[in-house]
Amino acid sequence: MLDIAEDRPVAAALRAHAITLFPSGTSFSAQEGESVLDAAARAGVLLPHQCKTGSCGACQARVLIGETQLLNPGASALSAEDAAQGLRLLCCTSARSALQLECAEIPHIPGIEVRKLPVRVAALERLASDVIRLQLQPPAGQRLHYAAGQYVDMLLPGNRRRSYSLATPPGADLLELHIRHLPGGLFTDQVFGQLKARDVLRIEGPFGTFGMHSESEAPAILLASGTGFAPIKALVERLIAEGSQRPLSLYWGGRSRQDLYLHELCVQWQQALPGQFHYVPVLSDAPAADGWTGRTGWVHQAVLHDHPDLSAHEVYACGAPPMVDAARRDFAALCGMRPTAFFADAFVAQAS
Repeated sequence: MLDIAEDRPVAAALRAHAITLFPSGTSFSAQEGESVLDAAARAGVLLPHQCKTGSCGACQARVLIGETQLLNPGASALSAEDAAQGLRLLCCTSARSALQLECAEIPHIPGIEVRKLPVRVAALERLASDVIRLQLQPPAGQRLHYAAGQYVDMLLPGNRRRSYSLATPPGADLLELHIRHLPGGLFTDQVFGQLKARDVLRIEGPFGTFGMHSESEAPAILLASGTGFAPIKALVERLIAEGSQRPLSLYWGGRSRQDLYLHELCVQWQQALPGQFHYVPVLSDAPAADGWTGRTGWVHQAVLHDHPDLSAHEVYACGAPPMVDAARRDFAALCGMRPTAFFADAFVAQAS
């Protein structure tokens, strides 16, 4: 049943409304003017999310019954057509009445708590002209506990922060980040121009709900663009360490060959896991002079070509918001992908 009123201006008076999630049946209370995502977190209910700015679409849910208000009119991850179908971004939505929502719920991950830690730079490695692998060493006896796919915030002067996905699986001695240089970037200019081994930084985390939190053995499409490969790397290495037999297809897209900065590692995975792991690199701008003989075009379109039926698959997409949005839309419309089988982490660049 669909019974949705238009989004209304935020009211000054605050009232509490009951929020019920389906299919889990979980309920919690939310105040008017408070995002549903924040209200869920306050109640200890973990819902899918990443950017909290309306840019990634990870917190998308469908309103079955009830009235909502829009907190961030500039949210870009939801089209007018999606909104007309009852979809909302929970980081930008508040309740104006009791709500019933169709929304996935992330099970609690035991032993994981958000912490602030000093970390020492163990190594910096230039993987491409604009990508550095940054390895960080936590203090002795203070290992960060996290799930593959989560991210940490780099704490910077002026109470500012930048978010980076962890590229290493849980239990690794060093934390690995893949940093792409954004000229003028508050943190990336420091990484590419000043940072050196043994420098001390401060991080907070882990954050985010992207990742494989179920025991599903459904075939998985791993879709990455640029440094969106970082959390995908953590997922694959975790599955390899656990001896998983789950079929995996990795599609990694970039503009040029250097954007596939760990191409050889992916080839090694395919060689080590014959019949289980399939790697498809895709370049959108590959001049003939480069000698590239692989796939070309947009990376999500390569998936459309190879997998016309995604009804039995799960998809894990990481990278630029336009790629994530196109994959979410086209996989559902053209390949029968279930909306609840699409998990995403959209990377939103910040310079100043």
